[in-house]
Amino acid sequence: MPSPLHEALLQLFRNRPELAPELLRDTLQAELPVYSEVRIDSADLSEVQPAEYRADMVALLLHGEPVMGIVVEVQLSADERKSFAWPAYVTNLRARLRCPVYLLVIAGDETVARWAARPIDLGGGCLFAPWVLRPGSVPEITDSARAQVDPELAVLSAIAHGDDADVHKVIQIALAACEASRGLDDARSKLYRDVVMMSLGTIAQQEMLFMDLDNYEYQDRFTRNVLAQGRSLGEASGRAALITRQLTLRFGPLNASAQALIARSSIAELDSIAERLLSASTLEEALGSH
Repeated sequence: MPSPLHEALLQLFRNRPELAPELLRDTLQAELPVYSEVRIDSADLSEVQPAEYRADMVALLLHGEPVMGIVVEVQLSADERKSFAWPAYVTNLRARLRCPVYLLVIAGDETVARWAARPIDLGGGCLFAPWVLRPGSVPEITDSARAQVDPELAVLSAIAHGDDADVHKVIQIALAACEASRGLDDARSKLYRDVVMMSLGTIAQQEMLFMDLDNYEYQDRFTRNVLAQGRSLGEASGRAALITRQLTLRFGPLNASAQALIARSSIAELDSIAERLLSASTLEEALGSH
């Protein structure tokens, strides 16, 4: 079963089909034909024969007629079966569209990226190599204005760089992505914000929860709004809301007893819950329940 991160990454491309060709052209320097439209096409890449091949997503570039197909595959771990399926995806779609086809692999980490980039020996000296988007090659979107133009790329940036060592930069990326999501519909906005928070490393998550807003310097408009509201987060009610949000992201909807425990907790107790939830494997462990 696909993981939540796998589905969230795919949703970025489904919500904005233009993201696939833009990454190929601007980040991976692939040469694309002239096109005037991008749309989602059927991801069923089966042959007429019974063998079934279903890719994660297919983006179709059109200029009156199809000029290129892009098979998008989100790969969070190595899977040797893909060395047989990926060439079939490309050749079957090429036969259906009668135009060139690229395979774009969105790699979950650098190890997976190296694995995915290995040429696949088709036999007879014929090699097949996908285009691989490594986390390190995803643009670092720290500017809120740029993030507003392309919210999906901003969220992808937060996913790719959320665990980088430079926590200050990570928070800038996360805030830019969150600001960009504010103008979207409620469902996309909530999804994007949740994905951003789940993608952050432990230290960045903690900073986002309990940063010293009086001494932390930010430049973009969204962060200044956060700064204006930041003082209220020191109160138990604001802290409880943040803890509830993080526990829900980690463990799912909270039951009535958990909500009641959080509501009556002091700031010090809430801080202890926040520290535990970063490493806890269960809700009970995070709450300190025995």
